[in-house]
Amino acid sequence: MNKSNYNLPALSDEGGLSLYLAQIKKFPMLDAEEEFMLAKNWKTNGHIKSAEKLVTSHLRLVAKIAMGYKGYGLPLSEMISEGNVGLMQAVKKFEPDKGFRLATYAMWWIKASIQEYILRSWSLVKIGTTTAQKKLFFNLKKIKNQIAPRAEGDLKDEHVKDISNRLNVSEEEVVSMNRRLSGKEQSLNAPIGEDGDEWQDWVVDKEMDHELKLAQNEEIEQRKDLLQDSIKILNEREKEILKSRRLTDDPITLEDLSKKFKISRERIRQIENKAFEKLQKHMLNSAKSKNLLTAN
Repeated sequence: MNKSNYNLPALSDEGGLSLYLAQIKKFPMLDAEEEFMLAKNWKTNGHIKSAEKLVTSHLRLVAKIAMGYKGYGLPLSEMISEGNVGLMQAVKKFEPDKGFRLATYAMWWIKASIQEYILRSWSLVKIGTTTAQKKLFFNLKKIKNQIAPRAEGDLKDEHVKDISNRLNVSEEEVVSMNRRLSGKEQSLNAPIGEDGDEWQDWVVDKEMDHELKLAQNEEIEQRKDLLQDSIKILNEREKEILKSRRLTDDPITLEDLSKKFKISRERIRQIENKAFEKLQKHMLNSAKSKNLLTAN
């Protein structure tokens, strides 16, 4: 499945971007039932028109997410194009029977595609090769806005130290990355087209924002409740290993856990996988019993 399978609006360069953004706003959003039926038709029968409708109804979501990466100094049209590729991959792999909306699932694919494009464009030589340096690249702007929202130019020493500690990179790397990213911000108030419209006018409309947030919040709360209920079926060792490996932002290594429990790393891995499968199965069954999954 690729772009050639779909009848999508053309997105060629910055000059045609305003036209593209106007076109994608015309595609209607889908309610939960219609989205489910289209996804089932695509998954079961390979009906390309159903997949196309799923894609086009989420093109505005891609545009909105791409707007968030404008500070990296790359063409917005290219980032949207890459995000669309991620969206199509999400539609291809989407499992409607899991009971959650496509938008929530697709966001991760869209962001991953855009971030990969940014990494390729900047090159690893510019941003570094370690996971921590990549994390710095994509999180510096957000943390700066939290601790020094009005700061311009070089960061203060205390801010550099704070960011360094948060992201586990050297202070020199923070200073260097901040200087590389400085000056590449593009205002959302910059005019586009001949009508004087602003970038922010083309961000996903309020109706979509509202519905998306409601869907996300509802699903997040459902997942939390299911997780808290289902994790009770695990024994204490399974709980600790699973939480340490999969339910934390900073997973503990197999080596550290093997030392703690005095068993091999492979045994830790086996317990982790078995616990995860048990948890998944129980969450799925609980969702079905509570009518959180759409019926076939």
